[in-house]
Order: sequence, then structure tokens, then C-alpha cells
Amino acid sequence: MSALKVVAFLAVLFLLTTHSAADPPSWAYPMNPPGFKPPPDDGSPRRVPGSNATYTLTQLRDLFATPDWHPQDHPPMPDIVSRGRKPGVQACGVCHRAAGTGGPENSSLAGLPADYIVQQMRDYKSGLRKTSVPDRLPGKLMIALAQQATEDDVQEAAKYFSAVKLQRIVTVRETDLVPKTRVSAWFLIAAPNGDKEPVGQRIIELAENLEQFVNRDSRVRFVAYVPVGSIEKGRSLATTGGNGRTVPCASCHGPDLKGLGPVPGIAGRPPTYAFRQLYEFKDGARAGPGAAQMKPSVEKLTTEDMVALVAYAASLEP
Repeated sequence: MSALKVVAFLAVLFLLTTHSAADPPSWAYPMNPPGFKPPPDDGSPRRVPGSNATYTLTQLRDLFATPDWHPQDHPPMPDIVSRGRKPGVQACGVCHRAAGTGGPENSSLAGLPADYIVQQMRDYKSGLRKTSVPDRLPGKLMIALAQQATEDDVQEAAKYFSAVKLQRIVTVRETDLVPKTRVSAWFLIAAPNGDKEPVGQRIIELAENLEQFVNRDSRVRFVAYVPVGSIEKGRSLATTGGNGRTVPCASCHGPDLKGLGPVPGIAGRPPTYAFRQLYEFKDGARAGPGAAQMKPSVEKLTTEDMVALVAYAASLEP
């Protein structure tokens, strides 16, 4: 190979590696493969543990009807949460679940300050809050919904979710090996053959009961597999700042990370979503009023740092 070709090859290699290093990690932003189609509804009634309710798969996929498996777990849902407002404002509880627990593909809203929820919706509407992967459906839906939602819609939903008690539904488990996964409907599921692979610097968050998760049950639990040593490393970063690598989390989120005034609590919340938020603050996709406060906390963080921080926060009691 000539010297010129070597230089050209190295230049291309440099561009590829530097670009890929800046790409959002695919494990945190799962994208359905082209041509993905959900399985058809066979019409059979579906059930979940601890509930007498039944829904068909078609009903569970209705974006304007929140499945309410356990009405005793939350206050009465306002219409905007239970049914939405056609044609453009889907029921909040369909994606975020009736009790606001959400899933790895979106956010946990339970117990967040109402003012914080309202501000996020305003940021989506104004364009200040975007996503680092614009083609990913959950983010696109939120941005589109925010354009159609009225101030009354937002205030009602915010008041409701802030009144729901946050339940810790994720177990953080340190490990070297994790189940191999594939993408299904914007989240990860374990591959059927049971094979394992190194965890690397990733969070692999999986439902303990996949059918319960697909049925949109707020009581479904998850396991978040993280690299060995993540929780302690995250604790050190969160409490000391890591010699200037970040800012101690308690300075804004409170000494127990359960929130402080309008600043949301981060203790006990699902880690995959939390990782995306750190990444998007650093990436600039989140540029609302809170972004200026978060910027010094994230600008020096590596992927490994962010994984550790959210693993530690998720391991705490909410």
C-alpha cells in the first residue's frame, strides 16, 4: 500500500472512530429494525398478577385508553391521563402507565414535582427539549404531543403524577456477563437462546416478566445489569464530585437524592432513562432552564461515569 493510501486509510479510520465515539449508545436508545411489525392480536383476554381486569392486545395498544390493572395503586386518573384528547394528545398513562412507573423506553413520572413536569412539557413545546436520536419514536411522540397539549392538560397530568408515590421497581445487579438482547418496540428483551455476552460499559435493563410489561402493568419489575463496581464508583462521584469530574449530586437533588423543591428526586428511578438524560444534557439536546445547572455536572463525564452515577442512584430507596 502506498504512503498516500495509508494516509487516506488512516484519515477515514479516524473519522469513523471519532464519529462513532460521539454517537448515542444504541443500548440506551434502542431502535426497532426496519420492517419491524408487532405480533397480531389473537383476541384472547390478557391478565396480570393481582388483578381481575382483562384486556385484549388491541385494547392494550390503544393510545387513547390507559389500562388500569390496579386502580387501588393510584388516585383517580383525570381524563388526560386515562383517555387523552383526540386526535393529537394520547393518554399519558398508556406510555407512562397508570401509576406513572414508565419503562426503560420512557420516563418514570411518579412523585416528580408538578412544576418540574410542567416545565418539561413547556420545553418540549418550545423546542428547548429535544432528543439525541430524533427518529426514535418515544421522543417523537412526546414532542408531537406537547405541541397539541393545552396548559390545562399539562397542569392536570402534572398534578396527578406528582401525587402518585414513587415505587422502586428496578433491582440493580452488578455482573460481568448479561443476557444477549434484541430490540422489541423500543426496548430490549433477552434473546430466546439464553446466550450471554460481556456487559461492557452498558446498562441492560430487562423486565422480569416480559408479558406483564407488554401488558402495561405498573407493577412489573425490572433488573438493570451494570458493570461490576458501578454502584461504588457512582457513589463516590455522586458524593464527592470525583476531584472536579462532576458536581456532588446532593447540592441540587438533596442530601438523600430524593429531590429538593422543584428539583426532581433521582433516587430509585430507572437507570436507562436517567442515563439518557445525562447524555442529552451533555449533548445539548436538553436546553431548558435546568440545563445551565446541569452542564457543569455532565461536561466532563464519560459513558462509564454516567453508567456508574445512574446505577448508584437507581440502587437507592426512593
